Amino acid sequence: MALENRSSVTAVADHGGSLGRAAALFPQAPLPWIDLSTGINPHSYPLFDLPATALSRLPESGRARELAAIAASAYGAPSVANIASAPGTQILLPRVASLVKPGRALVLGPTYAEHARACAIAGHAVAEVRDFKALYDADLAIVVNPNNPDGRVMPREKLLHLAAALHAKGGLLVVDEAFMDVGPQSERIDGDAGQGGLVVLRSFGKFFGLAGVRLGFAIAAESVVARLDAELGPWAVAGPALEYGIKALADTSWQVAMRDKLNDEAARLDTLLARHGVIVSGGTSLFRFMKTPHAARMFTALGEKGILLRNFSWDASALRIGLPGSEAEWQRLEQALAAWAARHAGKLTEVRS
Repeated sequence: MALENRSSVTAVADHGGSLGRAAALFPQAPLPWIDLSTGINPHSYPLFDLPATALSRLPESGRARELAAIAASAYGAPSVANIASAPGTQILLPRVASLVKPGRALVLGPTYAEHARACAIAGHAVAEVRDFKALYDADLAIVVNPNNPDGRVMPREKLLHLAAALHAKGGLLVVDEAFMDVGPQSERIDGDAGQGGLVVLRSFGKFFGLAGVRLGFAIAAESVVARLDAELGPWAVAGPALEYGIKALADTSWQVAMRDKLNDEAARLDTLLARHGVIVSGGTSLFRFMKTPHAARMFTALGEKGILLRNFSWDASALRIGLPGSEAEWQRLEQALAAWAARHAGKLTEVRS
């Protein structure tokens, strides 16, 4: 059976990162899997020995305040009173959506699917829009910046103008800066979140490669942060997450070196893909985005080699690919791409977005 006709193989999930799904789709794939379906840094912040109390005792409030202070500095929050710490930004999404009474929620898409789901949970009528100007008609507007999966960046001034317009009518703009650690720093909006009408979300796990730690932050006006803190309750952030957040967010040397490393590896990935007829059209240094009429064949061919990419229900020609984590993984990816390109030689007419 031709690969392009095996629709069950190219089934799309809402999220990347499921090796259980990958194994079900490609049961004969060689192990270990190379998971390139996420935007999580494969070079995680170095592990270290945790104090025993991080596991044996409830987190101390003083340690939580220390994390908040370090995070406020790292993310440019106006003050420590403008930042709420949480066990991942995922748990914040419906709470932030509930800051506005149920109305019309508009999400600038295509983007991360969980924002729309969280808005629906909060009672909003939700729609995805492609035109930024349409967000002015929302009671609650959501912008992911840089966007996942295509890396689109909305200028800071446009976001500030939108936030002011929504605030004037009692609305709210939520800007998800999950990938701003590797985005253009001039477009960060964290420092403006204290003015009202704006909530900025920052994710710890993606850039630091520690998604399992479950740590994230909301930056907003002091009254909003107080409400979120009250809803999350005491001990919201687990002891191990506190320790990793405090150490990693303060380690600016590691962060600078890692950004350089990721930029180099993203350029290497672009070159590798181009060598085999695939042109990257967007993304960040943590993931690359491409569109090709052969996306389904490429997804399947690499999946059968034990390499998982991210495909999308909203565009069958779109794929996202993360960075390999080792030289061995780079070699497996190159071999799989070469085999796929050779198999489909003469058919690779690219669609550039």
